[in-house]
Amino acid sequence: MSDMERLHKIIYMIQKRGYVPQQDFLEELEISPATFKRDLAYLRDRVRVPIEYDRFNNGYGIPLGTKNPLKEIPGLWFSQSEATALALMEHLLSSLDKSGLLGPHIEPLRNVIDSILGQDAPSKELRKRIKVIGIFNRQASIDCFGEVGTALLKRYRLDMTYYSKGTNETTQRQISPQRLIYYRDNWYLDSYCHLREGLRSFAVDGIREVEVLDKIKAIEITQTELQTFFTESYGIFSGKAIQKAKLKFSPTRARWVSSEKWHPEQVGTTQADGSYFLEFPFNQDPELIMDILKHGSEVEVIEPKSLRDKVISELKKSLKKY
Repeated sequence: MSDMERLHKIIYMIQKRGYVPQQDFLEELEISPATFKRDLAYLRDRVRVPIEYDRFNNGYGIPLGTKNPLKEIPGLWFSQSEATALALMEHLLSSLDKSGLLGPHIEPLRNVIDSILGQDAPSKELRKRIKVIGIFNRQASIDCFGEVGTALLKRYRLDMTYYSKGTNETTQRQISPQRLIYYRDNWYLDSYCHLREGLRSFAVDGIREVEVLDKIKAIEITQTELQTFFTESYGIFSGKAIQKAKLKFSPTRARWVSSEKWHPEQVGTTQADGSYFLEFPFNQDPELIMDILKHGSEVEVIEPKSLRDKVISELKKSLKKY
């Protein structure tokens, strides 16, 4: 345990228990009385934390009525509840990262949290009590992810070999990466594509080979442009929305769908019979059609006719297989 981690631990033990006997510090921190004495002197004299020994409580603590000393301490400090919340976020992020892309980067944070909070840390209990199941996540290269992250942060262009599952084609592209998106258990890279001369979203698992062009700066796209281009369309299929979908869900399915977020600009209305109308803008429809089909007979496409016809066509093709 580093000196800073040990100082954090002393503060957390006092925050959690009020007054703590010296022997508890020595055992939990695995230090000598001399080291504990030096730590107390540092916290009192250098960091201005008013820790004192209380005979009545037989331990070291901070007097009642003292203003929060952590606000005066330089560096990053958390209360017990804040550290627990941080541990929860770390665990949820680790659970969502089924592809293992972030694991090497999250592990140091986990070790620091566990070290600060001790052997009975809330983070360890959370890992036992909370389970996140990712569905349909695709594996992606950790090496590619590292290159992408480097280019994003340092604002360099990327030269990549990209395989598109939709077209079954492999192309060589130079892109200016803008942001990473985690959507439906998979990673996507919003970028300006210099080959197509426009904004595109690339699945990270489709990147076969990648090189950071550290001599060429990425062009910058404003957040307003990115939001307009990538969020007006339905799902991850980018492009300015040019159509509006209107779906009708049965009263039974409405119980679930009425609380779901399909699109940032969606409008939902519940009818007298309990059915539910959901309307939202979209551009390309492959993903939308898949979402509609998974609801089977519990949903009907009202508008537009082109979308309705495509769903009907897919249902007919499915029926021919049975």
